[in-house]
Amino acid sequence: MPRPQNFRRIGGVPCCRVYKPQGVPRSALQQVILTEDEWEAVRLADGEGLYQEQAAERMNISRQTFGRIIDSARKKIADALTGGKALVIEGGAVEMTPPPTYGPMPPMGRGPCPGQGADPRPGRHRRRGRGRQMP
Repeated sequence: MPRPQNFRRIGGVPCCRVYKPQGVPRSALQQVILTEDEWEAVRLADGEGLYQEQAAERMNISRQTFGRIIDSARKKIADALTGGKALVIEGGAVEMTPPPTYGPMPPMGRGPCPGQGADPRPGRHRRRGRGRQMP
């Protein structure tokens, strides 16, 4: 009987749970399931640029386990992108880490997902083709 899987720490949840090719209904696509701990591994290693050892500490797992998780996640992402499949982020044995405290001011959130609500880049227009033209 295998030993029970430990919970992996994640710093947040993805704002968008499904990514799919444009113009194709989701019901017509095959799905690739990316677990929340795989998503967190990609976020830490590729998004924040942490080394595997540092990222493994943040997730409360060994460096070898982190290596297996990130390998699996990258293969799934590549399969979804090259195969024209929907990428669905769900599941996994995870626990949320408490938000860090930074003193008297509360930490600023990451804001809404791109394309939903306010533009996260202040001073930018949402519509393309408006404003200055690049030479």
